[in-house]
Amino acid sequence: MIVYKNTKTFSKEQIEELFLSVNWDSGRYPERVAAGLENSSVVISAWDGERLVGLVRGLDDGETVGFIHYLLVDPAYQGQHIGEELMKRIMDRYRDLLYVKIMPSDPKTVEFYKKFGFEIFDNYSAMEIKRL
Repeated sequence: MIVYKNTKTFSKEQIEELFLSVNWDSGRYPERVAAGLENSSVVISAWDGERLVGLVRGLDDGETVGFIHYLLVDPAYQGQHIGEELMKRIMDRYRDLLYVKIMPSDPKTVEFYKKFGFEIFDNYSAMEIKRL
């Protein structure tokens, strides 16, 4: 049974295992990721016992805008609607904000986010500086 928690505290090993399971380079910096999660506005995680199997993180100002920075689910647990549950929970948290934004880095995930009301706008371009 998957349990969902509102916690910002994770071990280096939990971060490393989850992030590397989806081949995210940030998993090689678990101390920094853990510190970033501690400083985030919203972190909702999915657990199978003591194993961290999914996570969504949001950054917001509490009034006007929230950014869903990332959503990830261990591939061994994908297909169990964990990502959908994490999104439902963070969207509920952000229900009163004027804007909720997400920047999908994988085009294959766009349809998933559309199910939650996100739209692609022609005049928006994602920009990033990568320092890994």
